[in-house]
Amino acid sequence: MSHTVLNKKPLLTRIRRIKGQTEALERALDEDRDCAAVLQQLAAIRGAVNGLMLEVLDGHVRHHLGAQDASREERAEDLDVVVSALRSYLK
Repeated sequence: MSHTVLNKKPLLTRIRRIKGQTEALERALDEDRDCAAVLQQLAAIRGAVNGLMLEVLDGHVRHHLGAQDASREERAEDLDVVVSALRSYLK
């Protein structure tokens, strides 16, 4: 079973928080709030997305790469997944 399924409730809580933050950003733009408020909201969203990424990545590494019964080939494949995700995320 996937680690995201096992840890679904806190992940969904984080996603709902990010959704609320993006809605607040949209309201700030619609209401012509000053740029400081917009920048603050963008920083909050970025931090929340980074936290979500870290939590999912941590679970993936521990669940897949740390699995005692994983073969060398499975670990190599999972490592490629992690590296690919990190490269995409850090672009």
